[in-house]
Amino acid sequence: MKAGIRMWQSGLVAMLLFVSSQNHAGTEADVTVHGDRPGPIIHREIYGQFAEMLGRGIYGGIWVGENSSIPNIHGYRKDVVEALKAIKVPVIRWPGGCFADQYDWRDGIGPRDKRPARLNASWGGEESNQFGTHEFMDFAELIGAKTYLSINVGTGSPREMSQWIEYITADGHTSLAQERRANGRDKPWKIDYVGIGNEMWGCGGSMRPEFYADVYRQYATFLHSPNDTPIERIASGANADDVGWTDKVMSIAGSQIDGISLHYYTIPTGEWTHKGSATHFDEAEWMSTLQGAMHMDELIAKHSAVMDKYDPKKRVALVVDEWGNWMDQEPGSNDPALYQQNSLRDAVSAAITLDIFHAHADRVRMANIAQMVNVLQAMILTDKSKMVLTPTYDVFDMYKVFQGATYLPVDVQGPVYRYGNASVPGVHATAGRDASGVVHVALVNLDPHQADTVRVRLSGIKGTSVQGRVLTAPAMTSINTFDQPHVVEPKVFDGAKFGDGVLTVALPSKSVVVLDIR
Repeated sequence: MKAGIRMWQSGLVAMLLFVSSQNHAGTEADVTVHGDRPGPIIHREIYGQFAEMLGRGIYGGIWVGENSSIPNIHGYRKDVVEALKAIKVPVIRWPGGCFADQYDWRDGIGPRDKRPARLNASWGGEESNQFGTHEFMDFAELIGAKTYLSINVGTGSPREMSQWIEYITADGHTSLAQERRANGRDKPWKIDYVGIGNEMWGCGGSMRPEFYADVYRQYATFLHSPNDTPIERIASGANADDVGWTDKVMSIAGSQIDGISLHYYTIPTGEWTHKGSATHFDEAEWMSTLQGAMHMDELIAKHSAVMDKYDPKKRVALVVDEWGNWMDQEPGSNDPALYQQNSLRDAVSAAITLDIFHAHADRVRMANIAQMVNVLQAMILTDKSKMVLTPTYDVFDMYKVFQGATYLPVDVQGPVYRYGNASVPGVHATAGRDASGVVHVALVNLDPHQADTVRVRLSGIKGTSVQGRVLTAPAMTSINTFDQPHVVEPKVFDGAKFGDGVLTVALPSKSVVVLDIR
């Protein structure tokens, strides 16, 4: 995960330093939801999570051990487990990230008091290996999530990969199946996805795409599931807008690929050495962050166009398995790597990104935000026995109604939010119809100052009642803390009313609203 960054920049931040007195030219928007033109299924896995072995993402965040005074379920934090189950986490990617390409799976099995400590060369410090294969697979099972294993290609071998998979999935009398049973697990687990390497252009081995494509073909050849349960094979894909990587890998190995990844992070300042504060930022960085989130649409379109050359039937998924906002670590924080707070800005940018994934659901069939707990744009922050849900968590909670829904195309016409010489659409939207027939519409107001009146026209949809929730806060920098955990949280929304066949919505500034229409 370390190098997977295109620092979103094109002179934007300098341009945004101008203070603008202009915002919307108007305060009205029109959104048409095309229920008569249903699109593809919004795969649940778009709402996937990422948990790498770094910082407090695992230890203290997910795992505290059975003997901890913190309430736990067989060593897993009870509060974190319940919170993740509540948002219906569909899939978890583990153990990396960059960490994966230094990981020896055998270090993380057997009695915990006999597991070796290793240097964490990617993120510093030592890895105790107290959380290993059994702990991860049991955790995914506990919260009802699918499993996505990142395989060590950088320092590993096809033999190590095939033996790890056999250890997890074999249901016979092989030595590896018996070893798993001796370590406490009788029945095999199910592996749903395997990532063959991570960021092979960078921390995974500094490879050229042609070389990696051949390495991928070798690994894919030896990827077997002993119980004949299919495992989806995910190739290590591009860094942001490097479509050349996608082109080469698809041309050489496309027939053996089930999905190819894409990594993209938004950095507010565009500067790796000074990314910007997660909590103390001005409107210029609010704007640059939202523009960075909007760039995801262009990236997906470019990579999809390349994939279409080799896969016009869209068999191969584009898997955005690292995405999110990357800011500076909290000032004065004693936490290990990549701990950052999470504000209303993160919630708005997350909603925009999820909207974009929905619009590309024909190709984007899994995504994994970075990361789940205590790292980067996390769902949850913990401090010893304390836990707080972030604004990003709230968006995933509100948007969970879209998991498995049929995408309904939307047209948006409305005001433009401007700051200095930069601009973005003032209103962003998405829609879907779930299996029970309920239509869900999400509206995002990107403007931190102006409220909007949004007229939602439902084409081919009969709706007579509406209810919803809204997420907003007093300031664009508003956060939840351990002492004040409810500053940013969803509330019942009563600002939507039907009249003359049109749904009129009073959309607050800097807000996310999700409506359920029956």
